[in-house]
Amino acid sequence: MSTDPNTDHNFDPAILDKLKQLQEKYAAMGQDLSSYLDGLLYADYRTYWDLIHLDTLLSLQRPQTPIPDEVVFIVYHQITELYFKLSLHEFERMSAHARENGGKVEEAFLLERVRRVNRYFEALTTSFDIMVDGMDPAEFMKFRMSLLPASGFQSAQYRMIEICSTSLDRIVHHNLRDQYADHTVADVPDLMQRLYWREGAVELASGAKTLTLKQFEAKYDESLEKLARGMFSSNVRKLAAGIEGGPSKELVDALRWLDINVNVNWPLAHYKSAVRYLHKDPVDIAATGGTNWQKYLPPRFQKRIFFPEHWSAQELEEWGKGWVVKEVFGQGS
Repeated sequence: MSTDPNTDHNFDPAILDKLKQLQEKYAAMGQDLSSYLDGLLYADYRTYWDLIHLDTLLSLQRPQTPIPDEVVFIVYHQITELYFKLSLHEFERMSAHARENGGKVEEAFLLERVRRVNRYFEALTTSFDIMVDGMDPAEFMKFRMSLLPASGFQSAQYRMIEICSTSLDRIVHHNLRDQYADHTVADVPDLMQRLYWREGAVELASGAKTLTLKQFEAKYDESLEKLARGMFSSNVRKLAAGIEGGPSKELVDALRWLDINVNVNWPLAHYKSAVRYLHKDPVDIAATGGTNWQKYLPPRFQKRIFFPEHWSAQELEEWGKGWVVKEVFGQGS
């Protein structure tokens, strides 16, 4: 066997081919492949804990009180936001796909992305017993006062998911939806001020904005409006409507399930938790941010429906009706 270091017959041809491709790649960028190989040679092997920044992740739980179940509350909400981030990752892929294809999207691509978002929400909804049954009510009623005025209402990522899912007219106050059905991108600032959730954190007596809402608007209004402009032509409803020949039954089923996951099952899971911890009879206790959760959470009141064109008139009329009675109070068939 030759010992000449300049010969290459001891190398797997596939390795040599990859080296050639790498050399061409870095040469095209004016870079020296040898320098990058030096970096690879001296770099440490990756570890699981470094890959996911585990130490940092586990340092982010910082309770405000010594009450043990506050840790449960914090960790579950962090898990929620991570699933929201995964959902938004899929929405961005849909939007990018459309931008790269003249505003159109391949149905198979759209279907897979919607199915992924559905799986994320299914995981969230089925795990919500961690909140409904997994905390001691007496402990929650103690540490909740240390959270003021913070509230899950302030989850900007959830608002982003709504904006990415449908046209803005579907998430304004339900009395205004017909009025704005044919809105243009120029109408976005007006619609953004009329989104349904802005009435979910007002003082019941005066109708004035709570501090929870004021904080949220100050931090996120500008970025949410920018997102709404960007998603005007590439929200899921718009992309599905633009599919030549109309969406298939598979896609329609996935869109309907997305509607149920985001607009029924998820808020209903919160409602079940609120019923357990915040009222009896029902005698109302304000949520931590002062949100009007009794009118804000039940699906039958807000009737948020992303894809009305894929529901029957009866389904639209009865949206959410009976779910609260059955799921929260265990009544009905």
